Amino acid sequence: MSEKTAFIGLGVMGYPMAGFLAKAGNEVTVYNRTTFKAEKWVKEYGGKLALTPAEASKDAAFVFACVGNDDDLRSVTIGTDGAFTGMSSGTVFVDHTTASAKIARDLADAAKLKECAFLDAPVSGGQAGAENGVLTVMVGGDQDSFDQAEPLIQNYAKKVKLLGPVGYGQLTKMVNQICIAGLVQGLAEGIHFAKAVGLDVDTVIETISKGAAQSWQMENRYKTMNEGKFDYGFAVDWMRKDLGICLATADENGASLPVTALVDQFYSEVQALGGSRWDTSSLIARLEAMEQKNNK
Repeated sequence: MSEKTAFIGLGVMGYPMAGFLAKAGNEVTVYNRTTFKAEKWVKEYGGKLALTPAEASKDAAFVFACVGNDDDLRSVTIGTDGAFTGMSSGTVFVDHTTASAKIARDLADAAKLKECAFLDAPVSGGQAGAENGVLTVMVGGDQDSFDQAEPLIQNYAKKVKLLGPVGYGQLTKMVNQICIAGLVQGLAEGIHFAKAVGLDVDTVIETISKGAAQSWQMENRYKTMNEGKFDYGFAVDWMRKDLGICLATADENGASLPVTALVDQFYSEVQALGGSRWDTSSLIARLEAMEQKNNK
């Protein structure tokens, strides 16, 4: 069934996600802070362009957003000309931003005042997952709103799961990032060690990837890490933003995240090497830089 929808934020994730909604036959109105990106999207997929989030959301049954951080999300929802201004009673707002659980709960309260629903629904799978429509979507909210939105989300997802009330989507995404941080550092150290002792990295990974060491990161990133290529996805700047949210939330709730804190520090050193826009697998560049320094 075709739905009137809005999509706010056409970055590397939002652009293809909105495209899948349009290709499924939904009437999609898009808003992006830089208008030329929205104009490009409309030329590619059809639909309409709006000049404000409020305009995009007018009369939409579902409003989707995928922006940068808490402040961006606040701006496009409750800010001047924000989406909540344009939304009608009964609208379901689906937020795909990776943000804090607190802002999810705050925005759910604000949506309720408009007699609207709010789902926090961060995603995992990166740019490739968005472009291929195979994202994992972690959702917080009420069952009824989830049931309404799930068929639309399925257009760009391979897995969609309601984890609990509002905020639980973001908390689950934090678990995801915590796990990834440790995995990437371990893989970086493994490859670095293999090279240092004279092993053939391809042969080693081909062998151990069939055992307990196997991971998505190993299967998809070891070759580019070994080649020193770091332009394959999620940037270090964004990972540090996410890990900052994880560490702040852990402080609030008494959880201990020593490895996550250490890897966050390592990413800060990657930034100092000029790697702010490198992808997260660039942790190995830090190890190689240390080796070069020690060999001088």
